[in-house]
Amino acid sequence: MSERSKHRNDIYGDIEKREATTAAVPAATVALLRDRNGVAEVLMLKKNSKIAFGGLWVFPGGRIDDEDYGTPDDLEQAARNAAVRETSEEANMSLEGDAFHWFAHWTPPASTPVRFATWFFVAHAPTENDNVEVDGGEIKEHAWITPAEALQRHAREEIDLAPPTWVTLYHLSKYSPSAQAIEHFSRLEPRYYETHLAKNSDGTRIAMWDGDAGYRDYDANAAGGTHRLVMDPAGFKFLHSAAIY
Repeated sequence: MSERSKHRNDIYGDIEKREATTAAVPAATVALLRDRNGVAEVLMLKKNSKIAFGGLWVFPGGRIDDEDYGTPDDLEQAARNAAVRETSEEANMSLEGDAFHWFAHWTPPASTPVRFATWFFVAHAPTENDNVEVDGGEIKEHAWITPAEALQRHAREEIDLAPPTWVTLYHLSKYSPSAQAIEHFSRLEPRYYETHLAKNSDGTRIAMWDGDAGYRDYDANAAGGTHRLVMDPAGFKFLHSAAIY
């Protein structure tokens, strides 16, 4: 089966590689929400094109450092601490980690060149500290944008989004204003995205997650429920008949 050209934001590697040779680096990120005219907006940052994942629009976040650990076995608290620290460093915004709601954990497939196992949080942006300042080094730009508009701009090839960011924006786009979004995400059990990579019958690369009929066997052509991102070169398409968003 031939493979079509990859989508420009398909960050994953060799579809045949299923065993990782190194552990994924723990990381954390937070989707910060505010309201504008009663509609939820999320803070997005554009990464410097000269660093890993350069040019992508992301949420504030980064790797979990040794200093983020209170106790060696409390990874969730370390993730919260990392998200707080990175938000301060990247956007000059101060928050407390207990204001973050953990709703997802993403692990990329073994073939991904740079692998981060990332905790995803959501929180209200602090109203008393709403002036975002980026460092101009690692982060080049910022924007407050509705999740729906971010997805539309991605479809028009105006911005670049990695699959985990795209799926998170899709999820966020279902809930507004921000209070409704926070209420929704705070009630969720965290969802784990252990990504399996395959290709369908026309060679399009597919990222699949638990619940998809083809997930266990890496079979993108399996009949049944879906929980997958179709990474067609013409645009991402999310199918999730087996998962509620």
